[in-house]
Amino acid sequence: MSSEAAQRKKAENKFQAFSEALEGGALQQVRKMLNALHPAEIAHLLESLPPPERNVLWELVDPEDDGEVLLHVNDDVRADLIRSMKKEELVAATEGLDLDDLADLLRDLPDAVIGEVLHSMDAQHRRRLEAVLAYPEDTAGGLMNTDTITVRGDVTLDVVLRYLRLRGELPELTDSLIVVNRFDRYLGVLPLTDLLTSSPELTVAEVMDRSVEAIDANLSAEEVAKIFEDRDLVSAAVVDENGALLGRITIDDVVDVIREEARQSLMGMAGLQEDEDLFAPVWKKAQNRWPWLAINLVTAFVASRIISAFEHTIGQLVALAALMPIVAAVGGNTGNQTVALIVRALALGQVTPRNALRLLMKEAGVSLLNGVVWGSVVGMFAYMFYHDMMLAIVMGSALVLNLLIAALAGVLIPLTLRGLGRDPALGSSILLTATTDSMGFLVFLGLATIFLI
Repeated sequence: MSSEAAQRKKAENKFQAFSEALEGGALQQVRKMLNALHPAEIAHLLESLPPPERNVLWELVDPEDDGEVLLHVNDDVRADLIRSMKKEELVAATEGLDLDDLADLLRDLPDAVIGEVLHSMDAQHRRRLEAVLAYPEDTAGGLMNTDTITVRGDVTLDVVLRYLRLRGELPELTDSLIVVNRFDRYLGVLPLTDLLTSSPELTVAEVMDRSVEAIDANLSAEEVAKIFEDRDLVSAAVVDENGALLGRITIDDVVDVIREEARQSLMGMAGLQEDEDLFAPVWKKAQNRWPWLAINLVTAFVASRIISAFEHTIGQLVALAALMPIVAAVGGNTGNQTVALIVRALALGQVTPRNALRLLMKEAGVSLLNGVVWGSVVGMFAYMFYHDMMLAIVMGSALVLNLLIAALAGVLIPLTLRGLGRDPALGSSILLTATTDSMGFLVFLGLATIFLI
């Protein structure tokens, strides 16, 4: 058994154990089991339970873990849990959280609770929190933590070491100290490895790494994730438009961004909300799916009208009715492969106006080649079943054309959505399927009308 399968089996066994304990009313046993879990594991368990069991389990969670658990559950579940909590419980849940995590949680709390939390903080921490809240949560400024250690370039490494010993602790995931000038402008970083292995008489300016660029606070979370991936960063400084240091981003926050993007793309391809509660009320879940179902219905009517326009053709050659779903299905599969490729390339920043046309031509060439190969195969089978060479040629030609259309649509739909400022993953698969179905029927039945009837 692979490690992934073993991990999945372990999670299933754990969920089963909790379910049985809840059903049996063994609440003390459940509380003990909960206390042994990481907040992220508790969050996953809460998302996996229907609301009645979820509410019972939530009451058993150690209050000290409430804040961390709320950060890990999805938006819908978090909103439900917050509604069930008293004001003083919510205020207590914010205690001990890192500033960047606190900022994320505060955005979902009632105004009265936010005011209470801000009032309970000292002036310095309040200013730091307000600095994070000033930026949208999907930007570098919204991701950053203001808990940083800065040093000046003119001091010696010995002074820095004595300062760190006096301080007694480092912020989590600190792999380097941030070097600033007397105006708090970012200059570079001092890696801890260099600090520990270089001569104490050297100055910070002599050892520091000036090549590590800071991240602009207005940069999108998606671009931040790409920078961390490209540069293999553990942490990075965040600056404003004037180069003044605001805070830093650490790899744990970037991992959250990557995971969220993956979940958003997976759900968005089907037109679903990425933070939808698995056990949300039926009415709410139904409403969430209405927009894309409406689009599906409209496109289905279009495909239906295309088929109706060729009723006479189908009536004269019944074999067309059996063959035309093949053209649409193969086209849809090809298009979905192209959409997945383009959405991924857009997420990685690999598609630009300069190479978009070239990419379009490349995908068209791949589909043309596949169309010729598999169109020939399909045409051969059509001839074997119906002993009609012209029908076989029409079938193969329709497949070639629909694969070409699917490739073009697979490139153009995500690019168009991106151009309109929308998520290119959102509903791309639905729009593509509508295109390949309608055009597949039109091409196949149109060619049949011209050459067979």
